[in-house]
Amino acid sequence: MQVFQSRFGQIEVDPDTIIHFPLGIPGFEDCKNYKLLHEESQDPQVLWLQSLDDSAAMFTLIEAERLGLNYMLTLSDEECDLIELKNAEDAKLFLILSRPDGSQISANTRAPLVINLQSRKGLQKLDVKADIVFRNT
Repeated sequence: MQVFQSRFGQIEVDPDTIIHFPLGIPGFEDCKNYKLLHEESQDPQVLWLQSLDDSAAMFTLIEAERLGLNYMLTLSDEECDLIELKNAEDAKLFLILSRPDGSQISANTRAPLVINLQSRKGLQKLDVKADIVFRNT
């Protein structure tokens, strides 16, 4: 177990749960190792992606499917290799939430995070031009 400082105080992190972004996240290229945090709930709505390299870097996330979004997203062979993705069902899409100037919460649908749940490696797919289909959930 390793102990890291976060906005929520000290957190213990099992090295087997660390999510690695080989290229970092745009704007945070030096932050490559993260931990997903969530409320103590069986079905958390919102998650926090806490950088283990810089305690000030944390992103609020939501699973794309929770918003009723269906992405048709294509990753290049290089992107699949980068996160060791062999099966599409191992990938989970997350959207970064923001609340600029205290206004309404918005989700960045054009740059989802793709995380391979098996390898625990991720990337941010920029400028997605995928069709987004809204469905009632």
